[in-house]
Amino acid sequence: MDDDRYGADVLAGDWKRSSRPAPTPTDAVRDLVVEEVRTGFTGAVVRVEAGTVELEDWKGRVRAFPLTGSFLIDGAPVALRVPRAAPQGRARTASGSFAVDGAKARVARQSRIFVEGRHDAELVEKVWGPDLRVEGVVVEYLEGVDHLAEVLRDFRPGPERRVGVLVDHLVPGSKESRVAESIARSPLGRHVLVVGHPFVDVWQAVKPARLGVDAWPVVPRTVEWKHGVCEAMGWPHEDQADIARAWQYILSRVRTYADLEPSVLGRVEELIDFVTSG
Repeated sequence: MDDDRYGADVLAGDWKRSSRPAPTPTDAVRDLVVEEVRTGFTGAVVRVEAGTVELEDWKGRVRAFPLTGSFLIDGAPVALRVPRAAPQGRARTASGSFAVDGAKARVARQSRIFVEGRHDAELVEKVWGPDLRVEGVVVEYLEGVDHLAEVLRDFRPGPERRVGVLVDHLVPGSKESRVAESIARSPLGRHVLVVGHPFVDVWQAVKPARLGVDAWPVVPRTVEWKHGVCEAMGWPHEDQADIARAWQYILSRVRTYADLEPSVLGRVEELIDFVTSG
């Protein structure tokens, strides 16, 4: 018997791999954002079949990789697997509410929810659309909070015509906070509820992890915010068409209420309750 007084060779075997954490088994569910290690390609899962997984990046490019390949989520290794069948139960909407089987859209109420812009309206529709149709609530956009007073004057809120308003950047001292305070003090205050989130733009309502980043970029005040975000993310940002494509990519990453920040979720639910009560 050989007496190896120094023990085994510490460099024997795959010493590099031994220091890496073991991949976490993860279901390759649709819209899961992962990075393929070998190529660095990052995208959302769009299809799993025949031992491959197809990923779609924000530009709409789709690439297929072996399901047994190496992938990362937020920098941590994962082992993708075919999703297991989910247990059957009562269906829920994207907002987390129980779906109402066979429900038809209710005739629209006189009450309304107004949001600042098209992107806000599209996000509300994606998450709360089925709930709003059941309740008969219509969402319209203002094209900026500067038009709110004029819109309310034309709409003429009242006990049966309540108005809920969702605004961006509702923080102390902001223009939005001054508008909200002015309306609350006015005779319309009983029939109008203005709430908001602290973000510069509704884009930030989407959790950054859904885009494969830890946080939204910090954009200098001298730079238009959406253009600055696109530039920091490495996305095209030359014209409005580029900005529109960036938003559609962000919106496509939203699956349910769980992909949105709580500070936005609570405010939308509050508005729905306000315009449907009474």
